[in-house]
Amino acid sequence: MSVKPRQIKPELEHDYSRSTDLGYEAPDGVGLIRCLSHGFPTPLARWHYHDEYELHLITSTTGKAFVGDWIGQFEPGHLVLTGPRLPHNWVSVDVPEGGVAERDLVIQFRHEPIEQSAQQIPELREVLPLLERARHGIEFFGLQERAQAHWRRVKQSQGLGRLAAFCDFLGDLAACTDYRLLSSARLQSEDNDAQLDQINAVLVRITENLSEPVSAAELARELDMTESRFSRFFRRATGNTFTDFVNHVRVNRACQLLMESERYITHIAYEVGFNNMANFNRRFLDIKGMTPSEYRRQVAKRFGLKA
Repeated sequence: MSVKPRQIKPELEHDYSRSTDLGYEAPDGVGLIRCLSHGFPTPLARWHYHDEYELHLITSTTGKAFVGDWIGQFEPGHLVLTGPRLPHNWVSVDVPEGGVAERDLVIQFRHEPIEQSAQQIPELREVLPLLERARHGIEFFGLQERAQAHWRRVKQSQGLGRLAAFCDFLGDLAACTDYRLLSSARLQSEDNDAQLDQINAVLVRITENLSEPVSAAELARELDMTESRFSRFFRRATGNTFTDFVNHVRVNRACQLLMESERYITHIAYEVGFNNMANFNRRFLDIKGMTPSEYRRQVAKRFGLKA
């Protein structure tokens, strides 16, 4: 039996691929705001990115969410806003035979019209900090029912009514204080395909071999760069220094293991690449604002898991 190769490089989603057969609205009826709903499985569920923001609400099934360098669980009510060119995917693991007719309620919108309008309409400036945070992906908590009602109101409206319903939705998101940023790195795609391939290769190397030591000097040699040039290249592509990125990815993986397993925290620290507990605890506290044990307790409380 042939095995489909793992998709490592995210696909760029073009407008011409957005067929109404997949659930997209007809192009001639779309303005700033595009609504989309789909089930699972679907060709739309893949590791991909696009030029629009995407507001994504899960309504059924559970599984794994991938947003930039973040990997975590999702369940009905999972609400995430991803920024332009931030790779993402949601993969359900408990799909009944025949699939589900509705899993995702989605809204896509572009940045430029909002940014340009905010220069003339002061009220729109309230959403700009929200859009900046979305570059990392934002997960919102406690908004499931309101988000679903907002989506259906936007979907059922047209013209100015749709814009008003959409602004109402954005206003709720901008005012929400119970959220978390997901991806530690802004993995937006580079315009230069060669550079995109290079940075993707580096990110895969880091994220798939967390327990192995890796240095900027070693990666610079592999890319035939000086270490200083590599550092500039890496920061421009990810928004992070190399050391900060590696620490964030390792801590995020530790968070996943703390959520999904009952392994000893010491074992988790070494599995994700920290060679001593003091360094692990210090980096975890810096990045997450709490200790690993407190993080495990918070997750258990929030998601109703066994503490």
